[in-house]
Amino acid sequence: MTKVYIIRHAEAEGNLYRRVHGWYNSLITDNGYRQIAALRGRFADVQIDAVYSSDLFRTMTTATAIYPSHGMELHTTPALREIGVGEWEDRPWGELERHDAMRLIRFNHASPEFQVAGGETFGQVQERMKGAVLDIAARHPGQTVALFSHGSAIRCLQGAIRGLGPGEMDGLGHSDNTGVTCLEVEGDQISIVYENDNSHLPEEISTLARQKWWKSREGSIADANMWFRPLDLEREEHLYLEARHDAWVDIHGSQVPFDGAGFCRDAAACWVQDKKKALTVAMQRDEVAGVLQLDLARFADQEIGYIPFVYMTPQHRKRGLGVQLIGQAVSVFRPLGRTRLRLRCAPENAVAQRFYKKYGFEKVGEEQGSVKLDILEKYIGYETKD
Repeated sequence: MTKVYIIRHAEAEGNLYRRVHGWYNSLITDNGYRQIAALRGRFADVQIDAVYSSDLFRTMTTATAIYPSHGMELHTTPALREIGVGEWEDRPWGELERHDAMRLIRFNHASPEFQVAGGETFGQVQERMKGAVLDIAARHPGQTVALFSHGSAIRCLQGAIRGLGPGEMDGLGHSDNTGVTCLEVEGDQISIVYENDNSHLPEEISTLARQKWWKSREGSIADANMWFRPLDLEREEHLYLEARHDAWVDIHGSQVPFDGAGFCRDAAACWVQDKKKALTVAMQRDEVAGVLQLDLARFADQEIGYIPFVYMTPQHRKRGLGVQLIGQAVSVFRPLGRTRLRLRCAPENAVAQRFYKKYGFEKVGEEQGSVKLDILEKYIGYETKD
């Protein structure tokens, strides 16, 4: 008999930014690294004979909770990957709710009819995951192995073990990030000892503790998913200017002169670089929730993605939505080879300073113009933390 611990990866960008990440190679969040530390403590005294993970960054990084301290190498295999979602990869969940609602409902219910171009079906994932577990267990008879995989893939495996096919898994639970499922494998028979155990996670670092989608897939959490549309500067200059003015007065007050024309010239210079990505409007359903401006040219030679403007409307602030604008910036800049994000923030803007620090930005310098600004940067490259 082979004992198998199958472990979901730590919190990653898709969980935080509310984007669809199947085979997209996303990073672990700062909170995810805290989860990895907790997982390391859980397995510190557990005998492990081999460690495997999917070949994606978020699982390989999570596996550092076990294989280095146990003095072994990490084996990687695409057989343990998340469900591949083809043309959906790295799109915001809010965009799918808006523009592909029927297929999203099929996805949420693991329907046998679910399929997107270039992606997998749930049946294919069930077959792949069960085959991977049986194959790895056969290589390690009488031993204990740890496998690192992904949320939907693990759920498909749990369904397959129970004999539940696609469309029959609605009653199954959802694993927290770094949640542990324990299996016993004898020949071609797999049994579940326990599943989705997150007892090693304090509530303050549990991902599921602060999310609600897993409680009601069609419930209120849908309101928290935003989608993005291009801002047409020729028709919507007023929208951009109003956002800029509101942000300026909120930070500097009405006594410091506001250069609206200068801001509009700066926006136009960015807009002509890419009229779909440089200026975008963050939407929550039919409401404007924010504005994001990206400069695709500035600092490109330094592998830096520059963000001149991040804005949330007053009614959408303090609702945990702003981080999705950072996710949109990452989605644009990473394919361009940028390894860092850079933006400026007024030192006296305490709310924004706390927000950026929470999501990994650090002060790297200062800039003195009409007002003093801190220069903040966030690393978005593929490198693990110690």
